[in-house]
Amino acid sequence: MRILLIQPASSIAFIDRVYMHEPLALEYLGAGLKLDGHDILLLDGRIEGDVVKSGIDFQPDIVALTGYTSQVNIIKELAEEFKASSTAPFVVVGGHHATVRPTDFNVSSIDLVVIGEGVTSLREIAIELASQKNFNAIEGLGIPGNTMQFTRTRPHCNLDELPMPDRALTDRYRSHYFSEWLQPLASVRTSLGCVGRCNFCALWSLTGGKYLKRSPENVVVELQNVKEENVFFCDDESMYDVKRMALLADLIREKGIQKNYFLYARADTIVRHPDLFAKWRDIGLRQVFVGMESFSNSHLQAMNKGLTLEQQEEAVSILKELGILLYASFVVDPDFSKNDFRSLTAYVRRLKLNHASFSVLTPLPGTVMHEERYAELFPYRPEMYDFIHTVLPTRLPLTDFYDEFALLWQRAIPLHRALKTFSYYGVKRLPGVFRLLSEATSTMRKSHLDHL
Repeated sequence: MRILLIQPASSIAFIDRVYMHEPLALEYLGAGLKLDGHDILLLDGRIEGDVVKSGIDFQPDIVALTGYTSQVNIIKELAEEFKASSTAPFVVVGGHHATVRPTDFNVSSIDLVVIGEGVTSLREIAIELASQKNFNAIEGLGIPGNTMQFTRTRPHCNLDELPMPDRALTDRYRSHYFSEWLQPLASVRTSLGCVGRCNFCALWSLTGGKYLKRSPENVVVELQNVKEENVFFCDDESMYDVKRMALLADLIREKGIQKNYFLYARADTIVRHPDLFAKWRDIGLRQVFVGMESFSNSHLQAMNKGLTLEQQEEAVSILKELGILLYASFVVDPDFSKNDFRSLTAYVRRLKLNHASFSVLTPLPGTVMHEERYAELFPYRPEMYDFIHTVLPTRLPLTDFYDEFALLWQRAIPLHRALKTFSYYGVKRLPGVFRLLSEATSTMRKSHLDHL
């Protein structure tokens, strides 16, 4: 069969100029399908001009689409265009949003929705499509109709049993994948799930609260075949299993693998295991993304973050002493007053951070917070779930809220510290970076118009 895999464009164009990670999930799907002899084409809609035209030219039997909540309508529009084409392929949708809210894809242009791990599911779908079409026998599916029907839940697989992602599928795109100054950048997953129970995050619930791991030996085999010198570990929390990650570091050193690493870690993991981060620094760990979320212990407690400001501040000190860049992330509550915005700005400045990002608190479908605050949410518009718009009522008038949000980005990191971060980009890229910042802040300030 000819199977087309599509990574849709992002809902906000400038996001793809801040970071663009490779479509790793689709590379896993393609690897599995190739084992069965299928002809695979992967199109990245963030880079390709017209994925529908390119896709139709491929004449696929199956089109598989993936995406997040903010891309729901983009996915449905693509599905409609493919169904209306002369080839009218079989359309399958999977990914994060399909797993947490599959009924959003209960439309006539979509034939099946994959819930959970898709490598095995898509292989089985292709087999059934060519034979009996008995999709009810496949685990982890939503079958569109007047009322969506669901098959048995697919249990989580052993991550080591998955095929290695097929990066040949993205050969023509690989120079485009990056995260800010890290370019080109490869993405590698070593685990799935999280030990945290933050009520605004769905990642831990996707695995039923389990923390699933690949063996260090399996990860090293993949790293030996990654061409890029920069590697992003796209785990939900990379360093939780200290023994496993210490062994992985030892194996990387033994194999002589030389890369620059970027990963996620919780502040309490850093505080409890500074020696592990020192060990990783010595083999190439350059920066760590830490979800610090707030300037207030009461806010952290309300999010069920399981952290204190004291732990956050100690984590900042440890990474600074190790010479590892801390990429701190904070959440802006729609209930913020102007004083709250000032307090967050002051907190970031007090920590003397060189780099920080800010997102609007968004109760995504599939999270505890979404269930708890469902009655408060604005009328459902998936494209607003992009962490730049609010989907909850704001204490401030919307125009003031978005003005303060834009000012936060401009003021939280003082210029002399921001210049150190800008230096990572190199002189040639700086004009583009400044244009991007201007575009982003302008977009934030105008976001109130999107609520009309």
